[in-house]
Amino acid sequence: MKLASRVSALTPSSTLAITAKAKAMKAQGIDVIGLGAGEPDFNTPREIIEAAYQSMLDGQTKYTPAGGMASLKEAVIEKFQKDQGLGFKANEIIITNGAKHALYTLFQVLLDQGDEVIIPSPYWVSYPEQVKLAEGVPVFVEGKEENQYKITPEQLEKAISPRTKAFVLNSPGNPTGMMYTREELEKLGEVCLKHDILIVSDEIYEKLVYGGSRHVSIATISPELKAQTVIINGVSKSHSMTGWRIGYAAGNGDIIKAMTNLASHSTSNPATPSQFAALAAYSGDERTVEEMRQAFEARLNAVFNQLIEIDGITCIKPQGAFYLFPNVKEAAKLTGFQTVDAFVEALLEEARVAVVPGSGFGAENNIRLSYATSLENLEEALKRIKQFVETRKKA
Repeated sequence: MKLASRVSALTPSSTLAITAKAKAMKAQGIDVIGLGAGEPDFNTPREIIEAAYQSMLDGQTKYTPAGGMASLKEAVIEKFQKDQGLGFKANEIIITNGAKHALYTLFQVLLDQGDEVIIPSPYWVSYPEQVKLAEGVPVFVEGKEENQYKITPEQLEKAISPRTKAFVLNSPGNPTGMMYTREELEKLGEVCLKHDILIVSDEIYEKLVYGGSRHVSIATISPELKAQTVIINGVSKSHSMTGWRIGYAAGNGDIIKAMTNLASHSTSNPATPSQFAALAAYSGDERTVEEMRQAFEARLNAVFNQLIEIDGITCIKPQGAFYLFPNVKEAAKLTGFQTVDAFVEALLEEARVAVVPGSGFGAENNIRLSYATSLENLEEALKRIKQFVETRKKA
């Protein structure tokens, strides 16, 4: 049977592919260190688990409104006000099955066939695929390494066409860990306002920032930019709740209403116990969130210099998220490989270290290493990578 063209054109997730291969090798008893994870390695805080358990004991196992529980929406509203000074109403919030579902639903209600969405590269692997599923066209703008992988207002302006509908902004970014400053956001925002382009601001890593850096949401810069922005966020990264699948979108009431209508015919509602867990996450203190942030920063500081000391590898120190995104083009050449993808495959087969090739993120000279694993694993992985490069270089 012939499948729909919309799915046959999809590119498989490179992060899931490398993770699956590493797991298969581990199942065979092979000692593989996986650095492909896109999730914190900490368990969900106990008080959040207990809140979800208690909600089920109390009979909270039925449907909720398609857009999420009113109490959870209120908690999200309070979070925006407390953290960013942003005011939203309940009809401007939708609770979704993870931030990925929020993005998917947004593109579905926003795009008609041929509408263009500007996506800076390197990019998270699902952005272009979700745009294509909505019959839109992803338009890539390269964030140069010399500009910390960030795009400029001039680049954004040049990429705009009469079909441009939206601009995706991810700060802190996956896979680079880079953040836009307030001044950079102001200038990008001016371009979007000038051309009436919706800003899709993915802020899922907002709590994981390092080195004294401060996350700034583009929606906080002016009332005009707030009105032009849909913020995507969730509890997956901040509270180590990836498997609970709770995210949300905040923005224009008409857009949120359309997203809610679509959700009512697709997912019905996010899992009820998961919503109570997210409610507990936002109702409690942020002690565990800060402890995780500090642990990630400590790991980053411990291993960053070890990484850049490896021959042929350069890297910009990330400001947020939990990824390193080194350029390994020269290391690949030194070790006899024509492409970084081949280098990554050999690294897994010979050194038993699983990393994600940058080609899946629109950056063929890079690899992504997650430091959402123990310091012991990180240091051992870097030793193996260094030995792999040195041994291959001499051969």
